[in-house]
Amino acid sequence: MNYGFIKVASAIPSVRVADCSYNEQQIESLILQSEGKGVEIIVFPELCITGYTCADLFTQQHLLDNAEQSLFNILDITRSLQIICIIGMPVQYQSTLLNAAVVIQGGKILGVVPKTFLPNYKEFYEQRWFASASTFTGGTMLLCGQTVNVGAKMIFHTSEVAFGIELCEDVWAPIPPSSHLSLAGAEIIFNLSASNELICKHQYLCSLLSQQSARCISGYVYSSCGYGESTQDVVFAGNALIYENGSCIARSNRFSLDEQLIISEIDVERLRTERRINTSFAENIRSINTSDYLHINTLPVNPQYDFQLTRWVNPHPFVPGGTELTERCEEIFAIQVEGLAKRIQHTWAKTVVLGISGGLDSTLALLVCVKTMDKLKRNRKDIIGVTMPGFGTTDRTYRNAISLMQSLGVTIKEISIKDACIQHFKDIDHDINIHDVTYENGQARERTQILMDVANQYGGFVVGTGDISELALGWCTYNADHMSNYGVNCSIPKTLVRYLTSWVANTSVDPASRATLLDIIDTPISPELIPADADGNISQKTEDLVGPYELHDFFLYNFMRCGFRPAKIFYLAKKAFMEQRYEGSDLNAAFEVGTYDEDTIKKWLTTFCRRFFTQQFKRSCLPDGPKVGSVSLSPRGDWRMPSDASYAQWVKECEAL
Repeated sequence: MNYGFIKVASAIPSVRVADCSYNEQQIESLILQSEGKGVEIIVFPELCITGYTCADLFTQQHLLDNAEQSLFNILDITRSLQIICIIGMPVQYQSTLLNAAVVIQGGKILGVVPKTFLPNYKEFYEQRWFASASTFTGGTMLLCGQTVNVGAKMIFHTSEVAFGIELCEDVWAPIPPSSHLSLAGAEIIFNLSASNELICKHQYLCSLLSQQSARCISGYVYSSCGYGESTQDVVFAGNALIYENGSCIARSNRFSLDEQLIISEIDVERLRTERRINTSFAENIRSINTSDYLHINTLPVNPQYDFQLTRWVNPHPFVPGGTELTERCEEIFAIQVEGLAKRIQHTWAKTVVLGISGGLDSTLALLVCVKTMDKLKRNRKDIIGVTMPGFGTTDRTYRNAISLMQSLGVTIKEISIKDACIQHFKDIDHDINIHDVTYENGQARERTQILMDVANQYGGFVVGTGDISELALGWCTYNADHMSNYGVNCSIPKTLVRYLTSWVANTSVDPASRATLLDIIDTPISPELIPADADGNISQKTEDLVGPYELHDFFLYNFMRCGFRPAKIFYLAKKAFMEQRYEGSDLNAAFEVGTYDEDTIKKWLTTFCRRFFTQQFKRSCLPDGPKVGSVSLSPRGDWRMPSDASYAQWVKECEAL
C-alpha cells in the first residue's frame, strides 16, 4: 500500500554534446536504476538525447536520425519495464523541428509534448531551430515506427495519478502551460529543462517552482541538464528539484561532475484534499476549455518492490527548523500581540486579567500581554496577574509564577482557592478526599469565576491561556479554563508554545525573567489539581493521562491540515517517531524527538480520534482569539462540526491497525 504517495525521480545524466549513443547509454542506466528502486515516473533534462547545446547541429539530418535511433533503442530496453520515462529530444514533425518531451512506457510512445515558449533573448536562440507548440493545435505523427499523438495539451493518466508536462521556459512565462494543465486535471507537472547558471538565478528558480507548485496545488518535478553540456558561453549546474504544493521535498547537488538521480514521493492524496478545500481552484477551471485537452491512459504501474517512503516526515509539523524557527516565532508573537491590542482598544479596557499558574500556557499569555502593553505605550501595571494556589499547587510553580510577574513588573494578586473550594464541596455534599472529576473541575471553575469577577472589579477582561492542543483533545474544563474573553493562545499548539516561550526568553526579556522562563520550560505539564507527592513534586502529569503532546500535535496536523485517515497518520507517525534518526542532523537544534513503539502510537491515536469527536461541544462555543497558522478550531472559522458526530469509523480503523 502506498497511502496516496507516487514515487518519482528527476535524473541528470552525464552528457556528450551531439553523441546520441553515449547519451542513450547514460539514460538507459538511470532508467534501470530507477525501476529497481520502485520509481513510477522519471523525468530527464531537455534535449538530453542530443545535448541541449548542439546549436546549429540541430539542422543536421544525421544528428536527428541518430536521436531517433537512440530513442528506438531506449524503447527496446523498456519493453519489459513498467516505469514511465519522460525524455527530451528534437523531434521532426511535418515541416518543423520540435523541442519535445517524449513519454514512453513498456516499449510504447505514449505522446510527444512540444515546448510552447521558445526563448530567443540574451543567451537563448531557440527560435532559430525549433517551432513552438502554439503553431499547431496538435495531431499525430510517426515516430520510431509508432503512430503517436503530438501536442502541448495532453494529460497522462496512470491508475493513481494524472500528470502533465512543460519544458524549461514554459514555467517562466506569465501564464505557464502548467497552470492550465493543472486546471484540466494534472496533479503532477514534469519539467524538462536546460537552464544555465547565473548569479542569484538559482534562488529565483527555486522561488518560481515553489510558487508554481503552490499556485497549481500540484507536485512539480524539475530536471535541468548539467555536466557535459558545452560551456562555450554558459554553464549548466544540473538541477534536480521536486516540489509539493510549494515545499521542496528533494534536491540535487549543484555543479556535480557525476550523474544524479533524485528520488522522492509526492503525496497525491494530500494534493487532492487541498484542491477540494480550495474552492478558488475549482472556480478557475471555468477559465479553460477542458475539452481541448487530450487524456492518455498509461499501462498499469505496479512496482515489483514493496513501497518504501524515503522522504522526511516532520515529527513536529507545527515547529519549523533552523533559522526559520526564529522568524516563525517572531511572526506568531506579533499576530498574538496585534490581536490583543485591537481588543484592548476596542473595549476601552482599563486592565487585562489572567491567571498565572507557573505553567507554559499562562506564561506565554502573560508575555503576549506584556508585549501588547509595551506596544500600546501603557503601564505594565494594567496587567493583573492572579495566582490562585490550590490543593495541587507546588512550590516550584508558585515561585515561578510570582518571580515572573515581579520581574516583568505587572500587578500581582494572590487569591487562594482552597477555602472557597472546601465550602463549595460542603455545599454540594462532595467528599474532599475523593479526588475525582468533581474535585478537579470544581477548582478549575472557581479560578475562572475569580478571574471574571476581578476583571469586573478593575474594568478589564480575562485573557485566555488555553492552546489548540488542549482544545483538540477537550483537555479543558467546560466553563472554566475553557472560557475567557479573548484567548491569545487559541491556535498555538503545545509543541510550539515551548519554542515561543524559549524564543522570548532568549530575545526579549531581562536576565531575571529569562532565568524563570527557562525553569518554566523545564517544568512538567500539569493542571495541578491533585495534591503533590510526599516530596512536594507534581503528581499529576498531563502527558501520562492524555498522551504525549508531540504525538497529539502530529495527529492534529495530519488530521486537520491534510485530511488523512487514521491508517495513513499511523504510517507517517511510525516513520517520524520510529524509523527516522536525527543524530548529527541540523534538525537537532530545533527538535527533541521522542521515540515510541507501534502499540504506543496506536493507543494515543485511538485516544485522539475518540476525544476529538466527543469534545466538539467545548469547541462549539469558544471565545474569540487570533488564528496564527493553517490549523484552527474556531467554530466561526476553520472547523464547523456537529457536536454529536460519531467517531465509530475512525476508532474502528485505529483498532484494526
